[in-house]
Amino acid sequence: MFDPKDLYKLADDAPELPDPVLLYHFDGFVDAGGAGRLAVGHLLAELEHRVVATFDVDRLLDYRSRRPIMTFDTDRWVECETPELVVHAAKDATGTPFLLMSGPEPDREWELFIRAVGELVERVKVSKLVTVHGVPMAVPHTRPLGITMHATRPELVNSQASVFGRVQVPGSVAALLELRLGAKGHDAIGYAVHVPHYLAQAEYPTAAVTGLEAVTRATGLVFPMDALREAARRTTTEIEEQIRASTELSTAITGLEQQYDAFAAGSQRENLMAETTPMPTGDELAAQFERFLAERDED
Repeated sequence: MFDPKDLYKLADDAPELPDPVLLYHFDGFVDAGGAGRLAVGHLLAELEHRVVATFDVDRLLDYRSRRPIMTFDTDRWVECETPELVVHAAKDATGTPFLLMSGPEPDREWELFIRAVGELVERVKVSKLVTVHGVPMAVPHTRPLGITMHATRPELVNSQASVFGRVQVPGSVAALLELRLGAKGHDAIGYAVHVPHYLAQAEYPTAAVTGLEAVTRATGLVFPMDALREAARRTTTEIEEQIRASTELSTAITGLEQQYDAFAAGSQRENLMAETTPMPTGDELAAQFERFLAERDED
């Protein structure tokens, strides 16, 4: 049997942190609006951090399915953007230390990777693991974004009712990590931010804001949010410009608002996907927004 210690390397000068929270997000699984990716990118851009552990991506990734970018200059290769799956040590806005694990989702050796993360969690005495990602939902961007919360213990989940019952979905390393580490007694929490389905393929900073605010409520960590909130405001302004220019989009958004309000008011509808107003599909709405944003880039 392979030794999970062979899959990662902990830095010799890794600091000893007092029961740190470990935030994590892996690129590659469903992340509507880039909720998790934008949240992680924002934290790495705003907070001082350093790498304290690295994983062996040569064993974990399938390069033929996700080929790294290489740069060719005139007559020779000059650079390769090697992917990294790492753990950073950082401090929040109040100076509280925490850990942040990010990188591409492993393609192989999931169970060994999770055992390796589990060993690392025990070595550095992680108190709680938390992850955020986005899921597409038939909800309007004009209403507060909902969140589906899941955790390894019922006591960690708030009292908000879930819009989901018992379902089967394709697995992910993030979900399996929560399942396996929960079985070993570790506390882990996940937040799935409900992103408007017509914005699922775009970058939607509002989803990242919602996710990080949820992390703060669960962990007490405080993050600098001004830049992310400003990005969210700009994106919302662009979306509103597109909607005002299209009667079809305006009608569709109105229909989603009516569905959302009825559901929030305790309507007997079965779920948020029920439709009462004819409207374009999520793909059609997304295509219109993509054309609009492309035209803005060209200008």
